[in-house]
Amino acid sequence: QLQLVESGGGLVQPGGSLRLSCAASGFTLDYYGIGWFRQAPGKEREGVSCISSSDGSTIYADSVKGRFTISRDNAKKTVYLQMNSLKPEDTAVYYCAADWDYYCSIHSDDYDHWGQGTQVTVSS
Repeated sequence: QLQLVESGGGLVQPGGSLRLSCAASGFTLDYYGIGWFRQAPGKEREGVSCISSSDGSTIYADSVKGRFTISRDNAKKTVYLQMNSLKPEDTAVYYCAADWDYYCSIHSDDYDHWGQGTQVTVSS
């Protein structure tokens, strides 16, 4: 059974860093594009970043460009989201999602499989 499990969330001060992990099981990660999304209270789910299966190409939302970095380790079946220079507006539940495709997008409708999410809180 295909499963995604996020970890690495927590409470961090503004300007701090966190690294989220998305561990995959039950399928071969190599063939899937992986996206990171977030949802803050009272707001719609927002695409943050994604990484393709074909060539590792990446996409970032403008709100995180230059601060967040997505990467993947297919051997470890894990995708990472390194988040630096965190801001209070980054506070949200972060989800990873998988789509069986060569490429990726930051549109949630393109994804079939989702993790349960991990909470990120940026506050002093």
